[in-house]
Amino acid sequence: QVQLVESGGGLVQAGDSLRLSCAASGRTFSLYSIAWFRQAPGKEREFVAAIRSSFNTDYADSVKGRFTISRDNAENTVYLLTDSLKPEDTAVYYCAAVRILSTAQTTNPLAYGYWGRGTQVTVAS
Repeated sequence: QVQLVESGGGLVQAGDSLRLSCAASGRTFSLYSIAWFRQAPGKEREFVAAIRSSFNTDYADSVKGRFTISRDNAENTVYLLTDSLKPEDTAVYYCAAVRILSTAQTTNPLAYGYWGRGTQVTVAS
């Protein structure tokens, strides 16, 4: 029902910023909650940020104050502004979508039924 495509990743220096984009298909995009997850080699996939259809947001403690999630429903796009990047932010960043999301499941990747293929963010050290 919804297809997601991430873009905007790249190789940057510590302290730099990137704006990641998650472009979605579907005329009901505005009804979906969208989250960003990331996964580094050898590590579990971890929650980064989420934005609901209500525009309420949640952030992982590790990125709060540095990353900002937003959405433009007219463009069917969710953004993740990553500021003050650190080497430990290096990972493949995925966006994910779900129509119905309970607050307790916000950070659970299993709660999301639709996933993009990811975009690589590499922060040089």
